[in-house]
Amino acid sequence: MALSGQLDAASLKADSVDTTATVSLEKLESGFAVTSVHLEVRAKIPGADQSKFDEAAKKAKEGCPISKLLNTKITMDAKLV
Repeated sequence: MALSGQLDAASLKADSVDTTATVSLEKLESGFAVTSVHLEVRAKIPGADQSKFDEAAKKAKEGCPISKLLNTKITMDAKLV
């Protein structure tokens, strides 16, 4: 996930990053299509600054190559634990 690169760039070293994707697949007139993806991200980063984490997660979501590939609405709920 793009978040790993963004965490590195922000000098945040994660012990773990767990991500669950919920994908919506709908039948449209043109056939089946992925219409949205929601990511639940939980990152364990000892001593991390919440604002640095939030900024890294935001940048990861905005620049994710998979988001661009799917060309669909992708939402994310990222939490620092």
